[in-house]
Amino acid sequence: MDVISAAAKLEAIGSPTRLAVFRLLVRAGHEGLSVGEIQQRLRIANSTLSHHLKALMIVDLVSQERRSRTLICRANFDLMNSLVEFLVAECCADSLCPGPLPAPARASRRA
Repeated sequence: MDVISAAAKLEAIGSPTRLAVFRLLVRAGHEGLSVGEIQQRLRIANSTLSHHLKALMIVDLVSQERRSRTLICRANFDLMNSLVEFLVAECCADSLCPGPLPAPARASRRA
């Protein structure tokens, strides 16, 4: 990933609404969510949601798949991980710090 590509993706999630949509889709996992479910959970108008989804799809952070009459939206996890890797790739490169802190341990989910 280069600076121009990273900047475009960060700009796309720079809106509070788009960031909320993207985080909701990340939370949903690979199954994704229908447009109606996103609309219901975030309580935003269909036209507003459509506008924000389009901005996320232009930079490939979100994809859509039609299932019969339903549009399923999914986060692009590979691209998201590439963006995060790009952001931390040179952490402390010009410093004597030990580098990025390890990710916090996640609480395990019980079935």
